[in-house]
Amino acid sequence: MITPLSNSLKNMTDTTHSTPPTHKPRPMIDLLISILIPSLILMKLSGEHRLGADGALILALAFPLGWGCFELLKYRKFNFIALLGLVSVLLTGGIGLLKLDNQWLAIKEATIPGLIGIAVLVSTRTRYPLIRTMLYNKSVLNVDKIQQRLTEGGNSQLFDSRLLKATYWLSATFFFSSAMNYALAKWIVHSPAGSEAFNEELGRMNLLSYPMIAIPSMIMLMAIFYYLWRTIHNLTGLKLEEVLANMPQDKQP
Repeated sequence: MITPLSNSLKNMTDTTHSTPPTHKPRPMIDLLISILIPSLILMKLSGEHRLGADGALILALAFPLGWGCFELLKYRKFNFIALLGLVSVLLTGGIGLLKLDNQWLAIKEATIPGLIGIAVLVSTRTRYPLIRTMLYNKSVLNVDKIQQRLTEGGNSQLFDSRLLKATYWLSATFFFSSAMNYALAKWIVHSPAGSEAFNEELGRMNLLSYPMIAIPSMIMLMAIFYYLWRTIHNLTGLKLEEVLANMPQDKQP
């Protein structure tokens, strides 16, 4: 299942290898293609008198898979989170088409965000914490100016300790998503994989994942970003327009 949280992080963690067209976040299109259209297909077209269970599942999965491949080819980007999203889609299709025990669906739903949460924690022991890639990066913040002010004020070490705290909170959002994904899958999906009822339950699960998982996760992510911004402001004295990257020059003091 590809959630808006994954799409938001995808947009912040892309690595460009050449000069592709500029990518602008399109959350409503992401939501429509990744969740709404596939869910409606699964719930409305899985009957034997329409596409059948397998046909509807293949068509529903084709939307997020095709959209991910389109963005990868058009913008020539690669990132770990986007790759996990595509793998998640393929695993969901495999579980349905191979008619595996639906317990594997719950495990799969929990595994993807769980792996990201573990990666965020492990990265704190490396030279490149993932929070610097996801939130504290030059595409989001004016990192050079922030670092200069921190160094001038002797606050670099204090900032690093608070950034580590934000990293722990960031990993917690993924563990929350992992637990909720598992619980939602176990609560809703009971029918045998590959059946019409399984597809309908999968569609309902995807729809409910947005208000029950994606929105709370986004709120937590916004709270972490606000904490990061307040930390930067308190330690550097910089205003919001000075902190944000790519602000028009006439708006900067």
